[in-house]
Amino acid sequence: MSAGGIAAIIAASAFLIISLAIAYAVVRLGRAIDEVGTAIKEITNETTPLLNEVTTTVELVNGPLQSINKVTRTMEELSTKITENTSSFLDKNQMAMKAAGAVLTAAQMRKKKKKKSAKKGKTTRYVDDEEF
Repeated sequence: MSAGGIAAIIAASAFLIISLAIAYAVVRLGRAIDEVGTAIKEITNETTPLLNEVTTTVELVNGPLQSINKVTRTMEELSTKITENTSSFLDKNQMAMKAAGAVLTAAQMRKKKKKKSAKKGKTTRYVDDEEF
């Protein structure tokens, strides 16, 4: 056998080893792709019911939230109407404005009196503006 024949045998052997390595890698890659596919199917099977439950939960929560929104909107409208009516009433009736000012002043004076008595350590109880 000549040197060319030996080189051809070595090259053929190397080609065979490289081919076997590539075939092994392709088989392992195929198995890995199969495992990934199986994992994706399992995730999909587990996620679908979970998403359905989340959707149901969100729908159940949205119902009361819409009711609360309606109540809040109604209370806002009621508050606005009361404010407008009070302002209108006080603007038209100067006597009512003076009475409201007197009541406010009396309440502030009573609050100051309570603070002073609390600072002195005296416990005074007020019931219908009478001291006990």
